[in-house]
Parts: sequence; structure tokens; C-alpha cells
Amino acid sequence: MTVTYTCRYCRSTVGKIDESVNEMRLGFHWLTPEERKDIISYDMNGDTHVRVVCETCQDMLEKNPDLLLLKNPFQ
Repeated sequence: MTVTYTCRYCRSTVGKIDESVNEMRLGFHWLTPEERKDIISYDMNGDTHVRVVCETCQDMLEKNPDLLLLKNPFQ
């Protein structure tokens, strides 16, 4: 199982784990069902994809909070 972390805004790869790691060790058990649905997805190979916010997009959002009102603020 590969876990890939991708920025939800610019879609850049933030990180990747290529070894088998259980979801509890990754902290996924702390997420509500709604958060899990929004953040985590699985592909047909069994790989996990986690949507996060990269540092660059986080900085932009902190400086320009109105960008959150846009559907795709950085595309």
C-alpha cells in the first residue's frame, strides 16, 4: 500500500509513503467519517490518496482568506 499526500489546491505531491503503514499509525482514526470522506480516497490498486494543503497554498490562504470563497483558487 502506497500513501500519497497531494495538495488539494495546487495538486502538487507533498509526500509519499511506499511502505505498509496502518491507518492508526497515520492518525486517520482521529478523523470523523465526514473528514475521512473529504480527505482520504483509495484507488483500484489499494493505494491511499490523502488531500492536504501544502505550505505554499497555506501561506497564500493566510494572506488572502477570500481565496477560500473560490471553487479552484489556485488554478
